[in-house]
Amino acid sequence: MALEQLRSRWERALPPLIRRLDGISVDALTWSALPVGLGGAYLMATATNDQQGALMLVGGAALMAMAMLIDGLDGAVARARGEVSRWGDMLDHTIDRLLDAAWVLALALNPVFCGQASFGWTAAWFTLLGSYMGTQAQAVTGLRNYRGFSRADRMVLTLVSLVLTAALIPFDAAVFGTVDVLGGVPITAMSIMVLVSMLGGVWTFLTRFRQAAGDVRRMDAQDPLPQPNASDE
Repeated sequence: MALEQLRSRWERALPPLIRRLDGISVDALTWSALPVGLGGAYLMATATNDQQGALMLVGGAALMAMAMLIDGLDGAVARARGEVSRWGDMLDHTIDRLLDAAWVLALALNPVFCGQASFGWTAAWFTLLGSYMGTQAQAVTGLRNYRGFSRADRMVLTLVSLVLTAALIPFDAAVFGTVDVLGGVPITAMSIMVLVSMLGGVWTFLTRFRQAAGDVRRMDAQDPLPQPNASDE
């Protein structure tokens, strides 16, 4: 119910917002999400366990949310102007994937709240793998495949992890303990989120692959591809 109310408010706010963007091209709007999102990633990766660090995490969350807002806005602007294009769709998805990886890596690379580059690269890899399977399935079958741990799920949980960590810093409670692996990994909301992203990426890849395999095999049975080397009957 709350999400539906939020969606209806967002839809009511779009028309006046779109009118304010008359002088900005759709491509420029799409591109602007990249520096905004990377700025948020920088703040996440460099935040310290003190009052300044808490403000940096909140700032990182705010920039991440702004990038997500832009991501949802450029398509609406393109549709309102009748400027929907294949290039715009490709650019939007490319920037999404770059920011997905950057945000996961930023959480993992923070030396205080995770500090594990290998952990981050693994999580980023599986995150992108899950997204790839959805894109590849759509390219082959023409069907959208959004099963598994969605991007929206990951973004919301990432924002929660950042705000929670920032809120716990003044109480000296942002680090819950350590796990004696990879030289010691701090247990924090941010390091847990990196793990969730990694496991979510694996689950998403397997879930989408299973659905795509069924869709593709069904299409092959109903409408086989031409066989160029087959002899004419």
